[in-house]
Amino acid sequence: MQVLDNLITETARAISFLSRLPVPNRFFASYDGSLRRTVAAFPLAGLVIALPAALILGLLSVAGVEPVLVALVTISLQIVLTGALHEDGLSDTADGLGGGRSREKALAIMKDSRIGTYGALALILGVALRVASLAIVVEALPGWAAALALLATATFSRALLVWHWSSLPPARTDGVAAAAGTPDPDAVRTALVLGTVLAAVLGLLALPFHGWFAAGLIAAATVSAFTRHVEKRLGGHTGDTIGASQQLCEIAFLLTLAIAI
Repeated sequence: MQVLDNLITETARAISFLSRLPVPNRFFASYDGSLRRTVAAFPLAGLVIALPAALILGLLSVAGVEPVLVALVTISLQIVLTGALHEDGLSDTADGLGGGRSREKALAIMKDSRIGTYGALALILGVALRVASLAIVVEALPGWAAALALLATATFSRALLVWHWSSLPPARTDGVAAAAGTPDPDAVRTALVLGTVLAAVLGLLALPFHGWFAAGLIAAATVSAFTRHVEKRLGGHTGDTIGASQQLCEIAFLLTLAIAI
C-alpha cells in the first residue's frame, strides 16, 4: 500500500512539473522540489498528460474528421497541456547548438529567452513532422489504435528523457536541471522499465510488431545519438536538452511508425 501511495504521489508531482494540469496541494506537503525520485513516475505522468489528446484523437477519428485535422488538433492540445515545455527546450537547444561555436557561447544562447533562426526552424519542422506523421498513422489505423499509439509515444519519450538526464552531468551549476537534483539510479531504472513496458503493452495492442519495434528502436537510437552530441558540445545536459530529447524521441517514433505501417 505504501508503494502505491508513493507512486501516486510521485506521479502527481511529475504531472505538475511536466504539464499545466492542476494537481492538489496535498501532494506537495513537505516537498523540497527535488525530482531525484520523482523521475521514476515520468512515464506514467506522460501517459496521464497525453490521455486528453488521445481521447480527442479517437473521438475525431470515429466522427470521420480528416486525418490531417485530427493530427493538428491532437498535437495542438498536447502543446497546450504541457505549456510547450518540451518544445521550448527543443527550440533553445537548436539555437545554442546551431549558433554557438564554443561551449560557453552555446550555453549563453540557450539561456537567452529570445528565439533565433535555428530555434524557429526546429519548432516549425518539429511540429510539422509530428502532425504529418500522426496524420498518416490516423489514416492507416482505427481511431482507438492510433490513440494507443500516441499514448505509447508519450510514455516512451518520457522514459528516454530520464535516460538522457541521468546519462550526463549538469552542463552548468545554476540551471533548472541542476537545481532539480541528479536522478536517483533506482528511480532511473524504474522509469526505463515502466516506460518501456507501458509503451510495449500499448504499442502491441494497437500496432503491428514490426512497426512498434522499428519505431522504438529508431527513437532510442535518435536520443542516444543526440545525447552523445550534447556531451561532446556542452559536456553535460541542461533543462533545454532534456526537453529536446523528449521531442526528438516523439518525432522519431511517430515518423518511423508512419513509414513502417
